[in-house]
Amino acid sequence: MNYPAWLPVLLGFLTAVGPLSTDMYLPAFPAIEASLGGRPGTAQITLATWFAGLAIGQITQGSLSDRYGRRAPLVVGTAIYTLANAGCALAPDLFTLSVLRFVAAFGGSASMVIPRAIVRDLADGFAAAHLMSRLMLVMGVAPILAPTLGGLILGYAPWHAIFWFTAAYGGICCALVWRFLPDTLPPQRRMQLGFGNLAARYAGVLRDRVFLSYALMGGWGMFGMFAYIGGSPPVLIQRFAFSPAHYGMLFGASAGAFILSSQINPRILPRIGAARVMRTGTLVYLAAAVTLLTCAVLDMGGVYGIVLPVVCAMGSMGFVMPNSAVGALSRHAAQAGSASALMGTIGFCLAALSGVLVGALSDGTARPMAILMLVGAVGAVLADRLRPKPALIPQTMDVTI
Repeated sequence: MNYPAWLPVLLGFLTAVGPLSTDMYLPAFPAIEASLGGRPGTAQITLATWFAGLAIGQITQGSLSDRYGRRAPLVVGTAIYTLANAGCALAPDLFTLSVLRFVAAFGGSASMVIPRAIVRDLADGFAAAHLMSRLMLVMGVAPILAPTLGGLILGYAPWHAIFWFTAAYGGICCALVWRFLPDTLPPQRRMQLGFGNLAARYAGVLRDRVFLSYALMGGWGMFGMFAYIGGSPPVLIQRFAFSPAHYGMLFGASAGAFILSSQINPRILPRIGAARVMRTGTLVYLAAAVTLLTCAVLDMGGVYGIVLPVVCAMGSMGFVMPNSAVGALSRHAAQAGSASALMGTIGFCLAALSGVLVGALSDGTARPMAILMLVGAVGAVLADRLRPKPALIPQTMDVTI
C-alpha cells in the first residue's frame, strides 16, 4: 500500500472529532442541566442538535471537497469547529449551547466525511477495508478515553472546561491539516458543478440500490449506537449512581469491543467474505438488542443486564460499519466526497432522530434506550436483506497516492 505510514494516524485523529465531541461531555449532562437551569433529560437536546449539524454539514462538506479538493475544506471546517467549541464553553443557557453545538457540528463534519473520501481516493475493495479498519483503530481510542477524560475533568473543573479542551483539539487538527495533509484529489479530478447538477448527482447516488442498502445498514447501526450514547448517562449515572469517571470506564468497555472487532474484520474478510461478515454482525446486533430489552423490561441483571448486551451490540458494529462504508462508496470513485457526505447525512439524520427520541422518552429506566436500540437492529437487518446479491464490494487491492 503506497501511502505514508502516518496517514491513517492523521485521518484517525481528524475523524476522532466526532466521537470526542459526542462522548466527552456525556458525564457532564447532569452538571449542564443544573448549571443552565434545564430539567433532567434536556441536555440531550444539545446532542440532537449536534447530530443535526453533522447531517447537514456533511452534505455541504462532501460537495466542497469534490469541488475544491480535500485539504482546503478541512482547514476551514476545523477552524469553525474550534471557534464554536470556544463559544460552547461560554454559553449562558441551553438554547445558546444547542445552537453552538449545531455550528460546531457543521464545521466538524468536514473531519468526519472527508477522511472517508480520502480513503476512497487511495484504495478500493479489501485494501480500502484494511485502511478503513486502521483508521477506526486510531479513532476508536477516542470513545474509550473521551468519557473517562470528561469525568476526570469534571472532578477538577466545571463542565465548561470540556469545551475548552475540544476547542484546543480542533485547533491542533487545523494546524496538522495545514502543515501535513496531502490533497489526494488532483485538480483534474475535481468536479465543477452548479446547484442543479449537484442535486442531480445526489439523486443519482440515492437511486443506486447498492449504495442505499449499505448506507442504511450503517445508518440504522448508528441509530441504535446513539440511542445508547444519549440514553446511558441518566441510567448509569442517576439510576445506578455511577460517578462520571466510573461511567467513562463502562462506556470504554463498549468502545473497546468496537475497536477489537474492527481490527478482526480485515483479517477474516478474505476467508469469509464481506457479505457473510456483515450479515453475522447485524444478527448479533439484533440478538444483543433483544437481550437488552428483555433485561430492561423485566428488570433483570442490574447494571450487568445493561452493560453486557450493549458491549455485544457495539462489538457487532465493528464488523458492520467499516464494510458498509466501503460497500456504499465502492461504485462512486468519481464522486467519493459527495457519496461519503450523503452516507454520513443518512447516518446522522437517523442518529439525530434517535437522540431526540431517547431524550423525549426518558423515564429514568433503560427501557427507552433498549427499545430504540432494537429498532436500530431491526433496521440494520432489513437493510442487509435489501443488499443486492452477491455483495458488490470489489475484490481489488489498488492503492494509490
